[in-house]
Amino acid sequence: MKDKFNTPWRRMATAIYTAPSDGKVFGTMEIDVTDTKQYISDQREKGNHLTITHVVVAAIARAISIDAPEVNGFVRRGKIVPRDYIDVAVAVNIKDGQEMASLVVRNADKKTLREIGEEIREEAESQRQGDEGKTMSTKYILAKIPWPFRRWVFRLIRGTVSVLGIQLKSLGLTNRSFGSILVTNIGTHGLSTAYGALLPAAQIPAVIVMSKIEEKPVVRDGEIVIRSIMPLSGTFDHRVVDANQVSKVARNVIDRLARPQELETVPPELSQSSSD
Repeated sequence: MKDKFNTPWRRMATAIYTAPSDGKVFGTMEIDVTDTKQYISDQREKGNHLTITHVVVAAIARAISIDAPEVNGFVRRGKIVPRDYIDVAVAVNIKDGQEMASLVVRNADKKTLREIGEEIREEAESQRQGDEGKTMSTKYILAKIPWPFRRWVFRLIRGTVSVLGIQLKSLGLTNRSFGSILVTNIGTHGLSTAYGALLPAAQIPAVIVMSKIEEKPVVRDGEIVIRSIMPLSGTFDHRVVDANQVSKVARNVIDRLARPQELETVPPELSQSSSD
């Protein structure tokens, strides 16, 4: 009988994660995405198959790159190491929703919304067809290692890549394997809100969770109206991120979601630079 519980990812999770500890900060805000939904609907009528995930990824990448670049870093040997690129990892469902995988949109801040949408769709479909790439395929290799050796091997790999900064390209583990930040949409599962886990080996400062969009009564100009509201939650590495940076990212993500058409082009200050 097939083991539905101890999937390769679950077996890896027992080696990757320990009991909850300090250093994590959580927060949730509700965003009015009524205009965003209308924009997406208009684009689909034009043949551009965009989703709310695509728009959020683009908005977050721009907000970090332009408004809060100090968020874009990780901890190595007691120091914050800045990144000179914005790669956004996106969690996707594979194998009929029974397992999660992730793909990485490289230099997401320097791409248009349409480019991001096409890249996510193509890569997600590729992974569903079985092409997960070296990084995600490594979990199947490590999952076959017996417990407790699995944890020892993982700690050795984590120390090599995360602490020493040595890249293991044969395993698909490099400085850019897991992106600069992770975005996942649990709203597709019907969940109203949740917080993501910070993957220790990923060295990302935040995990952003998109929840189910619901119609709610809100006050606008002194009147009660019905608007489409999406909860957006974050888990942050407090060693890298504090309330000031989170608020800057949040304000500018809200602003960009209200004007998604601005994500159709790349600002001059970003298009003139390249971090490929």
